[in-house]
Amino acid sequence: MKTLLAATLLAGLLSPTTAAPPSHVAGQLPGGASYVMDVPAGWNHTVLLYSHGYTPDGAPNPAQNAPSDAVRNTLLDRGYALVGSSYRDTGWVLRYALRDQMSTLDTFAHRFGRPARAIAWGTSLGGMITTGLAERYGGRFAGALAMCGLEHGGIANWNNTLDPVFAVRTLLAPGSTAPLVDLPDQATALASAGELTAAVTAAQATPRGRARTALAAALHNLPAWADPAAPEPAPEDYDTAERNQFQSLLGTVYVGLSWRQEMETWAGGNPAWNVGVDYRRLLANSSIRTEVEALYARAGLSLAGDLATLDHAARISADPAAVAYVIRNLTFTGRPATPLLTIHTTGDPLVPVQVEHAYADAVHRSGRDGSLRQAFVHRAGHCTFTTGEMLAAFEAVEKRADTGHWPDTGPAALNAAAARLDPSTAPAYLSYRPAPYPRPFDLAH
Repeated sequence: MKTLLAATLLAGLLSPTTAAPPSHVAGQLPGGASYVMDVPAGWNHTVLLYSHGYTPDGAPNPAQNAPSDAVRNTLLDRGYALVGSSYRDTGWVLRYALRDQMSTLDTFAHRFGRPARAIAWGTSLGGMITTGLAERYGGRFAGALAMCGLEHGGIANWNNTLDPVFAVRTLLAPGSTAPLVDLPDQATALASAGELTAAVTAAQATPRGRARTALAAALHNLPAWADPAAPEPAPEDYDTAERNQFQSLLGTVYVGLSWRQEMETWAGGNPAWNVGVDYRRLLANSSIRTEVEALYARAGLSLAGDLATLDHAARISADPAAVAYVIRNLTFTGRPATPLLTIHTTGDPLVPVQVEHAYADAVHRSGRDGSLRQAFVHRAGHCTFTTGEMLAAFEAVEKRADTGHWPDTGPAALNAAAARLDPSTAPAYLSYRPAPYPRPFDLAH
């Protein structure tokens, strides 16, 4: 049976136009990544290349071609072919992900014939990969949709992930020697994470500790509402906001150390720094500055004094070779070569919504404003879009590809489309402008 199946697939690869396309094909790319392709019988000759999110080392890494089964089924019913790869490795795999995705697209064209058009889309790290595809391979795509992506790029991500962890060690674990960068192995990273999360947890017992937790959260713009299963805090309910940020900060410390160690292995060193960073300025631009000021005042604690402590703490320098690596894999120019729509939830604790401001600024400096549209969903959580919200965003990209002009991507239009495409769930697009990103870094200059 295995021999027969292999022979059948090989015959299809050698003679891609001799038989009707099957509904489902899986295989392996030359570089080792797996791929999956779903093609409906009534294919409309548009192929959608999906880029999936971050997969930690050691976790299962199957090929994926849609963000959910519901979205996949809807698009297959509408005649779209869906393809995507696993990438050839896990973790910070930007070195290979874009190439593996383009190889998947080429394999599809060889197997089924060149599509009339291709659209790139992806979520989380896959949103970042999608934006990279739009910038570096835009001529191959009619449009792109980046959802909950790391739109600030690699350098900005690892720089700003350093800031809250630096504040935790300096203010909540004074005297700690837990390493924050140049982490030789996961055991070291997890030991540091354990020490610092214990300090954050202990800080919850006192008003001063909670104020300092809020300051660390503010340096990363951790939102007041991060759990979609919990109610959104009232605007001045700083106690609830801080409790939510405390939970998010625990995750930030873990990501900022465990995932950083994995990334440093790829980069060959530490690509992040805080030499010369003005933490007063970062706080002044933070989306939760008012909360921090209120909690410090209530605790009778000097905010100016803690900011001075951060200023005088020993700073961290980057390895230039590692910086160069992450610039290549992956930092943005702000020059998408195909129309790009990004969407983001306002209460994202893993990739704070301010990353969208960073990319919009880069696009503006590059003079490509017409190529970018951004939309925002009022909801907590990372990538917690409804089926309708994702389909409405895709439909807007498709209309841009059809007409050469952006349709209305305002909240009313997107909510109407989302409600039509998924009547079971209320959509939540809204008018929104994120606060400035605290530490932007791009190649727009």
